[in-house]
Amino acid sequence: MFNPRNIARWLAVLAACANLSQAAKVIPPPPAEPAVPAPVSRFTAADVPNDGGGAVRLSWAPSPFDSAALRFAAPDDPARAVKAYRLFRSMGRSGEYSQLIEVGPGTTEFPDEGLANGTAYHYRIQAVGAAGGLSPVLEASAVPRASWFNGERTNMVAALVLVAGILLLFIVRARSGVAMSIRKIAGLAAVDEAIGRATEMGRPILYLPSGGLSAVSDIQTLASLVILGRVAAKTAEYETKLLVPCSDPLVMALAREIVKASCMEAARPDAFRPENIRYLTNEQFAFTAGVDGMMLRERPAANFFIGTFYAEALILAETGYATGAIQIAGTAMITQLPFFVAACDYTLIGEEIYAASAYLSKEPVLLGSIKGQDWAKAAAIAVIVAGIALETLALRFPQLHAFAAQWLLPK
Repeated sequence: MFNPRNIARWLAVLAACANLSQAAKVIPPPPAEPAVPAPVSRFTAADVPNDGGGAVRLSWAPSPFDSAALRFAAPDDPARAVKAYRLFRSMGRSGEYSQLIEVGPGTTEFPDEGLANGTAYHYRIQAVGAAGGLSPVLEASAVPRASWFNGERTNMVAALVLVAGILLLFIVRARSGVAMSIRKIAGLAAVDEAIGRATEMGRPILYLPSGGLSAVSDIQTLASLVILGRVAAKTAEYETKLLVPCSDPLVMALAREIVKASCMEAARPDAFRPENIRYLTNEQFAFTAGVDGMMLRERPAANFFIGTFYAEALILAETGYATGAIQIAGTAMITQLPFFVAACDYTLIGEEIYAASAYLSKEPVLLGSIKGQDWAKAAAIAVIVAGIALETLALRFPQLHAFAAQWLLPK
């Protein structure tokens, strides 16, 4: 029997099914997970060798999907291309990791500096994909330590041992009585001539241990004071007046003691005149004017300008030349050497003023030291020539370049 109520029920069921189907069409599907890039490989952490500690070098092989390596060949899935690498650090394996840095594609190492020596550091690395996907994590750990010896400077240690060995060899030979001789230095050989000339003429000798700007801490001033001692001994022996104007009070005090000791050594303590060793001023050109006035009044027969000199060099040398004195100069200031060469009779160039004590005293140990230094310089020149030859031959035989770089180039 037809029942209108059943029809109404079936229509209500059909309407409900239609509403459910429409709702299903409106609900969006869940988002897809971002593509996961391939991780790096051979991730290592190691202490940096040959350093003072506090540094760890992190290195790894790049991901197969590194975007720098794929710039000319697109991957099958561009979303998996690696756009960066994230490094994390922790001071304990189970501790909390904090991001250290994010480096770009193509990077294969990173130095982590400013660490504490003797502390274990743990690291993690993770590749970041172009779509934001993260690769699995790789871990490594290292302990930074200070190296007690820099292995890259073995060549410098070898050179130091060689030079020290040469010096000790010649010093031992000198002490054993082997005769040592060094080349003649004209300026020092003329010292006796200059002192003898002043003695014959009955005129004083002027000695400048430095210019108007130097101090007692200057190595050239100290070398000049050594020569002053030898000159003072000769002047005391010949009873010749010695004038020593100074631009520094400490240099004056030291010069007085040296001259006094030299007079005692020559058995002529009465020849010491402290008033002849005087302080003028520490103003450069005021000192120069004072010395010039002294040369014009005293008319010394011999002038010694040995030490550190600046713009006053030419003024002093020209004044001395005008008085007709024999002049012996010496300095390591290359800008003033031309003036001394032009206006003086003899000039000690550079390190000749440092070799003067050995040359004048003829002390065997000092002569052995000078001979050893000369041979060490010859060895250095030989090494330079050998390096030039090896680098030239390396153009044809490249394997020679590695040897030259390891042993002949300073690190």
